Amino acid sequence: MAAGRANTEREPFGACISRIERAFESAGVKARPGIVTSRDETAARLTRLLTVKDMPVGFRKWQLPVYHKGPTHLFVTVAEAGAKVAPHNHEGDSTRFVVSGSIIVAGKELTAGDWMFIPARTNYSFEVGGLGAVMAAGYEC
Repeated sequence: MAAGRANTEREPFGACISRIERAFESAGVKARPGIVTSRDETAARLTRLLTVKDMPVGFRKWQLPVYHKGPTHLFVTVAEAGAKVAPHNHEGDSTRFVVSGSIIVAGKELTAGDWMFIPARTNYSFEVGGLGAVMAAGYEC
């Protein structure tokens, strides 16, 4: 069962949140489960449920199974190979998307196209892979 429509970017924010919550319920996942990455089994199930139907040939689109509770600002980070981020947290929710290279989080290597969601006030750290990394991060401000 896939949820979604081709024009999800035009829907009100509340409708997008409702779609995520319905996918959580359908997958038997409790809402806001903690740090989630695209490499987690749960995220893979939710991604299938949040796939947008009726896309043109050659395109696939899905809604990430996470959302920030408040206004979000986007940042880009370029990191050198082997750089380490010490354990820390943020006051608001954040999402980190790997554009290129890789990062290692809790023993999982996230590569280009992978992402992780970090709930507010949740400690996390990561190390940059051998080729460095370019990341986009959305922070609730």
